[in-house]
Amino acid sequence: MFEPIWNPEAIERKSFEIIDQTVPADVKASFGRKEWPVVRRMIHTTGDLDYGRRAMFSRNGVEAGISAIKAGLPVVTDTKMALAGISVRRIARFGSTPYCFMGDPDTALLAKEMSTTRAAAAVHVASKRLGKIGIFAIGNAPTALLALLDMVSKGEMEPPVLVVGTPVGFVSALESKEFLMESPLEFISVEGNKGGSAVAATVVNALAIMAEEEGNGP
Repeated sequence: MFEPIWNPEAIERKSFEIIDQTVPADVKASFGRKEWPVVRRMIHTTGDLDYGRRAMFSRNGVEAGISAIKAGLPVVTDTKMALAGISVRRIARFGSTPYCFMGDPDTALLAKEMSTTRAAAAVHVASKRLGKIGIFAIGNAPTALLALLDMVSKGEMEPPVLVVGTPVGFVSALESKEFLMESPLEFISVEGNKGGSAVAATVVNALAIMAEEEGNGP
């Protein structure tokens, strides 16, 4: 007989147990000690085991993200949905603040001036307003990721400590992520068309949890 679990912590624990038991050992072993917890949360958030074969990390991606949070640097998202998914409490412990400039009036004006998307224009606004960005989490808009890569390559933007690049879709999503993975930036990404705001947010949360576990917050 089916017995539902009502306790949130117990539900999460059980979910992780199922993931750990279901994902093949060779897949888990392909990730570093600190990478697997990030991948596991991607799977937990989406219910999609395929992330175990599609998640991609730069050499120091996880460490870069943890360091950015512990340094109290800003976290920027490309959508309000991703912003809403980030645990403000966890990153605020280290003095970090999350931002999204999609709804900013300057973003709308700049998008019109540049004849581009608001997501791309928001990258320009974020760079101008914040300067050094710890984590730039892009889960929805390939044009935001393309704009970021273009600005960094031209020296128009200080490189974020980490780029979480998981834009989803069928137009430029795959290509933008490939460009990211070929760049010198530290990244956490996903091969192919999959991704989304929830995935970007859960990556940031996974990094924040590891930062908490390491301590050294105020």
